[in-house]
Amino acid sequence: MLNRREFLATSLVGSSLVALRGWGPGFLARTALAAPTADSPGAKDTILVVIQLTGGNDGLNTVVPFKDPLYAKYRPTLQLPRTQLQKVNDEIGLHPSMNGFAELLQDGALCIVQGVGYPNPSQSHFRSMDIWHAASTRETLTEGWLGKALHRLPQTGAFHVAMANEPNWLALQGAPFKVPALTSLEDFQLRTPAASGSDQRSQRQVLEASVKRPADNPLLSFVQQTALNTYENTRRLREIGRNYQPKVPYPQTGLANRLRLVAQLIEANLGARIYYVSLDGFDTHASQANTHANLLAELSGAVTAFFKDMAARGHRDRLCIMTFSEFGRRVQENGSRGTDHGSAAPMFLIGGRVRPGLVGEHPSLEKLEFGNLKHHTDFRQVYAAVLEKWLGIPSQGILDGQFKPLDVFRS
Repeated sequence: MLNRREFLATSLVGSSLVALRGWGPGFLARTALAAPTADSPGAKDTILVVIQLTGGNDGLNTVVPFKDPLYAKYRPTLQLPRTQLQKVNDEIGLHPSMNGFAELLQDGALCIVQGVGYPNPSQSHFRSMDIWHAASTRETLTEGWLGKALHRLPQTGAFHVAMANEPNWLALQGAPFKVPALTSLEDFQLRTPAASGSDQRSQRQVLEASVKRPADNPLLSFVQQTALNTYENTRRLREIGRNYQPKVPYPQTGLANRLRLVAQLIEANLGARIYYVSLDGFDTHASQANTHANLLAELSGAVTAFFKDMAARGHRDRLCIMTFSEFGRRVQENGSRGTDHGSAAPMFLIGGRVRPGLVGEHPSLEKLEFGNLKHHTDFRQVYAAVLEKWLGIPSQGILDGQFKPLDVFRS
């Protein structure tokens, strides 16, 4: 039995934990107890950062088959001058604004997977996004591929580093815990239930005393251990938030700010191996040129700075960044100098252990399917590689079917 003093201390610790986690039962305690120290097993496990390009990225003007005469024919105003492209080889180039990705390619850290999609593709943003999130084309989809993966990664956390008012994506649903959505480090700070400053100080003193005092009661001992780890995590995050100095400058963009927060969370070493970030605005039906150029510049600049920062901190070979979009755009531009919903598009993988360069042929501009590029690589082959070769777990049961992992990682 707890005595009154132990009961008050336990209640105060518990209320502080509830205020801190704010994302559902058990997350904070699990994260606090699971976080490894720098020299413990799990501290150097591989990390996956998923970047969602929301709206349907125009793959044809991202990875450009500039030597194909049909490219200019179908894109009379949106075609990109070959002299301005970031050349990959004698036939393929990256958008001119992706100079950061061109640097990563030269560094052997960029894998470009061409022609990715799935059979009978949907042109609906919502339906196609759900298919990519669930790795399934079934009619009813309630769990995501990353949520399922977390069941097979014991003692592993995950974070959704979100924009303001961003939804909780299906990809993360079905996890053994509610994946927290963070917009800043302030979302992960210890709070007491007191209203006034003096009461908060008093409660912190009681909490600190209860944490430090040995307890014979097993329940109180567990709560104390959780609180100790929680205090350590919040202290670590506060210090990193105050003192974090990137090894390279980050651009002043929204995506760069979110990836900088991911970098801080990785440095805090809280035991998380999966991070989810998104960049919106790719639904370019009209006046596409400048909008698309700015989006790709934001993507390229932010990812390049993040990877270089992490590589300089010793994480080059444990980090994989993967981009995807719910679909590509139609091959032929529309009358509003934009592009409508399409199908096959490229995916990017960035990391020290990816297979650099092009994977797969660029889809043919001659053999279109209802005006769209035909995919030759199922996106679940990429997911299978990420699950099996990177995260180290079987893909069967997570993906809807058996898919051979694509050869995108170095052995």
